[in-house]
Amino acid sequence: MLFRIHDEYSQALEQFDGDSSQLVGIETQLHSCVELKQEDSSQGFPWLVVAAVLLVLIPAGVWFFLSWQSGQRWQAYVSRLSTQPGIIVAEQKVRDGQFYISGLRDPLAADPQSLLSGTQVDPARVHSHWQFYQSLHPEFVLKRLTASLTPPKSVRLSIVEDRIVAEGEAPDTWLDRARVAARQLEAGGPVFDISKVRDVSPAARAAEHWQTYVSRLEAQPGIIVAQQRASGGHFYISGLRDPQAADPQALLSGTGVDPARVHSQWQFYQSLEPEFVLKRLTASLAPPKSVRLSIVEDRIVAEGEAPDTWIDRARAAARQLSAGGPVFDISRVRDVSPEARAAEHWQAYVSRLSTQPGIIIAEQKVRDGQFYISGLRDPLAADPQSLLSGTQVDPARVHSHWQFYQSLDPEFVLKRLTASLTPPKSVRLSIVEDRIVAEGEAPDTWLDRARVAARQLEAGGPVFDISKVRDVSPAARAAEHWQTYVSRLEAQPGIIVAQQRASGGHFYISGLRDPQAADPQALLSGTGVDPARVHSQWQFYQSLDPKFVLKRLVASLAPPKSVRLTIIQDRIVAMGEAPAAWINRARVASQQLSADGLSLDISKLLELTPQELTHSRDAIQAVDIFFDSGKAVPGPAQLPVLDKLANQLTELAKDAREAGVTAQFMLTGHSDATGRETANVSISAARAETVRALLKKRGVDPELLLVRGAGTFEPAETEDSRTGSSANRRVSVTVTFH
Repeated sequence: MLFRIHDEYSQALEQFDGDSSQLVGIETQLHSCVELKQEDSSQGFPWLVVAAVLLVLIPAGVWFFLSWQSGQRWQAYVSRLSTQPGIIVAEQKVRDGQFYISGLRDPLAADPQSLLSGTQVDPARVHSHWQFYQSLHPEFVLKRLTASLTPPKSVRLSIVEDRIVAEGEAPDTWLDRARVAARQLEAGGPVFDISKVRDVSPAARAAEHWQTYVSRLEAQPGIIVAQQRASGGHFYISGLRDPQAADPQALLSGTGVDPARVHSQWQFYQSLEPEFVLKRLTASLAPPKSVRLSIVEDRIVAEGEAPDTWIDRARAAARQLSAGGPVFDISRVRDVSPEARAAEHWQAYVSRLSTQPGIIIAEQKVRDGQFYISGLRDPLAADPQSLLSGTQVDPARVHSHWQFYQSLDPEFVLKRLTASLTPPKSVRLSIVEDRIVAEGEAPDTWLDRARVAARQLEAGGPVFDISKVRDVSPAARAAEHWQTYVSRLEAQPGIIVAQQRASGGHFYISGLRDPQAADPQALLSGTGVDPARVHSQWQFYQSLDPKFVLKRLVASLAPPKSVRLTIIQDRIVAMGEAPAAWINRARVASQQLSADGLSLDISKLLELTPQELTHSRDAIQAVDIFFDSGKAVPGPAQLPVLDKLANQLTELAKDAREAGVTAQFMLTGHSDATGRETANVSISAARAETVRALLKKRGVDPELLLVRGAGTFEPAETEDSRTGSSANRRVSVTVTFH
């Protein structure tokens, strides 16, 4: 019976939300499942009570399940709405089994009612309230643009990366409306890009075809477009055109421009385009078959052989083109007439002359088989007549006129300087990189003449350098010797030259001098300076040169023979052995020198202890004061040892003072390994303090006694026996000298 109820009422049970009116008839069938039988309460199981409870619980459970399922379906529907473009859910709620929803909806968005399909939500229980708005989602904007603009079939609207893009062809009227729509969308909507739509209105097409035609004309060699415009459906163009250029009317073909609407005005001109110039040259010059004209890198080049008459005409054409046209190069055309061969030989001779130093060609010409040349020639230059040899030019046909001049070529200037100055054998003149250089020794009279010549050449000739010629006159030699002496002084450590001068044959010098520096008077030896003519004034000062500082240290410190003072990299280093007193004096000197930026390194000095002090130190350091376990005071057996130790310490302190050093005694307390380490350290320090007090009581100066506790860290013996433990309970003495 229960299976049959599920089959008949499955849909009603799934949609059950607490309203029992949806389950009419089910109660009768449920009653038939229950058989009532009255029996004595004392007999059997209370089946009637169980059945009554089940009748209450089953509908309640079904109701709760169906309510939960209904809520889940409603939320799924709301989520579907929220994901729909053009729909904004503002509010949604469930009350008394009814569903309420409100918000904004674009008219082009999906119908919320239709979205109920498949959600199993009862449409009759859904109450919706939607307000219309225009969504800026590209999909809806595209639909509205399509509806409002009605684009022609040749235009396609699409969405590209959230931008609405129009592509294709359209008339200008549609483009104007599209531009208005694009401006409206700029306020906040998606971009509406119409840049890819081509204007296909008749006027626009005609203008486009016209611009294509104008571009074609401008690309044509020999055609210059000066002005072009479109007006009233007609096209006007004017400019310059070479007669050999393409016909502008013929270029209209294929452009789509109506020739009847084109009004052109062309003025003829001769284009300097190499292509047209070549055609005109070929037509005007009519070159022989042995000559070939071609264009090479925008130059018109003629190659081959031709008579002089044709070459003359070609030269005239080349001169005309030089005013602004392309270069017309006829240098590769060889003149095959006899006169040309003679002229060719003549030009070879002229070229030879042009390369000769000291020869300047002012004019040269050929007339009636005769050769004429004139110019300037240095008398020292090569003979022009001798240069005719080997040129195949007939000397009888050469008429030359040369005027003499002085060439400024270094080679000729050198020859003239040698002739005019007559340098002594001790002076050598040479050419170095276009400069004339004099080297050696000469008297001042020759040097004066050389200086005059150098000044004259400054006006435009080569440089005449006499800086390497040494003046060997007596006054110059004396001045040179004086400068040598001054340089020698300046190089001496401990000497500072403040001022020096020469006057009236005498020499004056002043400055600072360290008393340990070299004697300036002695340095005159070998300089060639007369000591009687030298007047010097020196003020003494202490130089910081390490060499002089070392001398002063040796004099003031008087180091023992076991100490060596040396200079290492501008530092004074003391090495060896010395008494502590001397080391202390050296340390004071080091501190004084450091204030002046100098360094006296005494780190390598070892303290030298007298032999008798060494014996006493060794004897004291061999003494140990022993203690009982756990005790900080030595037993009675150690008192004689303390008495003897006190005497030894007092004696050593006295002997050390007499030797110029100070003895200091370190009392170190030790402990065995019994007990905690902290306790061992404490008791070791207490033992050292006790010994210090006992020694002080016996007359030892307490200022010389230092104490420390070593704990178990410095054992005398390993503690594997009772003897080892007792040996470690001690106070040891260490002696140092300062």
